[in-house]
Amino acid sequence: MTTASSRRPRKPAARRRAATALRLLFVVSEVDPFSKTGGLADVASSLPKALAALGHDVRLVTPLYRAIHRARYGLRPTRLVFPVAVGALTYDVRVWESLLPGSPVRVYFVECPPLFDREGLYQLRGVDYPDNLERFSLLAQAALQLPQRLDWTPEILHAHDWQAALACAHLRYGARERLPAWRQAASVFTIHNLAYQGVFPASQWALTQLPPQALALEGLEFYSQLNCLKGGLMGAEALTTVSPTYAREIQTAAFGCGLEGVLQQRRGALTGILNGIDTAVWNPAQDPHLPARYTAAHLAGKAVCKQHLQHTLGLPVQRALVIGMIQRLVEQKGIEILLAALPALMALPLQLIILGSGEPRFHQSLQQHAKRYPGRLSVQLTFDEGLAHRIEAGADAFLMPSRFEPCGLNQMYSMRYGTVPIVKRVGGLADTVTNVSLRTRRAGTATGFVFTEHSAPALIRGVRRALAAYQHPSVWGGLVRAGMRRDCSWRQSAQAYAAVYAQARQPR
Repeated sequence: MTTASSRRPRKPAARRRAATALRLLFVVSEVDPFSKTGGLADVASSLPKALAALGHDVRLVTPLYRAIHRARYGLRPTRLVFPVAVGALTYDVRVWESLLPGSPVRVYFVECPPLFDREGLYQLRGVDYPDNLERFSLLAQAALQLPQRLDWTPEILHAHDWQAALACAHLRYGARERLPAWRQAASVFTIHNLAYQGVFPASQWALTQLPPQALALEGLEFYSQLNCLKGGLMGAEALTTVSPTYAREIQTAAFGCGLEGVLQQRRGALTGILNGIDTAVWNPAQDPHLPARYTAAHLAGKAVCKQHLQHTLGLPVQRALVIGMIQRLVEQKGIEILLAALPALMALPLQLIILGSGEPRFHQSLQQHAKRYPGRLSVQLTFDEGLAHRIEAGADAFLMPSRFEPCGLNQMYSMRYGTVPIVKRVGGLADTVTNVSLRTRRAGTATGFVFTEHSAPALIRGVRRALAAYQHPSVWGGLVRAGMRRDCSWRQSAQAYAAVYAQARQPR
């Protein structure tokens, strides 16, 4: 029996964290605020900060794109310049360095002007760059070479989406033997969106710099093509995706995008970890983008934000239910059912604000509807970070009718800002939004309106339910406050990732 006098003195908290701290290298194709096309960039910024707060040494490798403002973000050139072979060509890459704003997390930028000095990150005017395999093969290889040139030994490689997946494949197929810094490291691969897989003709295999045996059924081969994402699925010791429901969905034919068999095979290595949000950036009490600040206890500023939003977008300043949407205008996000529902929605006492860009056919249709419904429908075919914050604050409700949604961040931003989500029950939307019912209202846990069927009538019913609740301020206020109380931070999820890292490092 251990007595008080025989117990060893406790270590200080900082030393206890250091004892379990890991050296982590993230490989990712976009990182907010440096580069961004979607939620991947948000996660690549906020998750490393949360892991660093737990005591881990986290570093990132990402491309140096043309749009990255070097002076604004304090990028500094290092002395590291080294060759990377991609097929028959060899590129000399230079490494730049900075910190994630507000954190100690180092970011290394891979400069290769022939491949990354371009207008877009992945595509130009909606068309993918034809040499994307070459571009992201170089990123993966440069990331693997970097640690030993820094005299730094990672314990975990964490690769994100298909653009970084080849790094995991290289570790599986010989990089540990060639690169001493990786000999004791494990790899973790995160699927942010299984629909984007990086599939290329097998004739381009030489660009991967992988050995021939990797182009096999248990490797990257996929219906006589090569599949980068599959390389991550087969190469990593541990797999994660961005919500528990999505982890289950992608093992089915309906959501597996042709890889459900692979995911079923590797289900023992797969964990669904819900994304969090950066609660310092998304905080209505101190958001610099807003005309007024507010909290759950003092909501007057939210009314000011609504009036300001209506006025600046040319909508009548009135009490009508204002619904916001911020998303890529692609089929995944349910734009087709929204367009089918628009005539019915515009007959209701509401205003709809849409911010985003995507497929030209959806642009044209939304512009036509905006002309048909002036003062009711505002369509902004762009992306504007400040406006996105003002929509989250100024809208009463937020609509996400996604066909599929691995996690989704906007529903969490919305709840944080007291804006009630209207969502389809799928992926991370099912995991984060608690549907309004008599039971959940009485328990004070209801945070939004959830519909199940992917159809215009189901969407309309969801909006009608929200509109009915909006007519009762006490009911609506309860939903607003419940959403604002919800913990959407990275705290618990970062701890879950740390557990995955520890499991991945178990002897194989």
